[in-house]
Amino acid sequence: MNREEFTVSVVIPVFNEELTIGDIVARTRSTLGKIDLPYEVLVIDDGSADRSAEISQASEAHVLREPHQGKGHALRLGFERAKGTVIVTLDSDGSHQPEEIPTILQCIKENRVDLVIGSRFLSNQTNNAKIPKVNRIGNRIFNNLIQFLTGMKFSDSQSGFRVIRSSTLSRMELNSRGYEVESEMLVKALKMGAKVMEIPISFEQRTVGASRLDPLKDGTRILYSIIASYLF
Repeated sequence: MNREEFTVSVVIPVFNEELTIGDIVARTRSTLGKIDLPYEVLVIDDGSADRSAEISQASEAHVLREPHQGKGHALRLGFERAKGTVIVTLDSDGSHQPEEIPTILQCIKENRVDLVIGSRFLSNQTNNAKIPKVNRIGNRIFNNLIQFLTGMKFSDSQSGFRVIRSSTLSRMELNSRGYEVESEMLVKALKMGAKVMEIPISFEQRTVGASRLDPLKDGTRILYSIIASYLF
């Protein structure tokens, strides 16, 4: 990759993930150090009550602390502060593998696309088995609605592991506060004519802590976000 073309900002939202965030930051820094690109790692602490922020700082991430408002709010703050020409997002619970960042970065450069989504469902059946059934069903519903509205087919519209050009992101007006942020980003990118593609990623279901996604409440917000992002 050309150093003049790429500077990388990795934005990681975190809420009470002290058992995993240090490892994620360390592996992210190690991975990006090996590909010799200018980079920064931004951890947005969404009002954690544990030591997530302190551990992130000890792992040499830039940490921004905010009162708890949700994943979408945390990501939007990270996007505002990010300096990179491309922005990587990944989750802090250990489900995404930072070692796959170079592959997704190379993909955005070689294929001349604006947004690359790491899909848990393009890889193999093992990934599918690791994802709770309610999440798989919800993801399928959201994928089908996006396809109905935009004509574009996706296997994992809800993936939090993605890379987007900052020039594309700067043209969006994002409003999400919660988990609906991924859908809002995708639909608005498609509406503006951005080039989007998926690539397979590996996936590990969290082994510590519990998911904070409420299938009913957050699912309703995601459905509304998809429709609102397309219409307005």
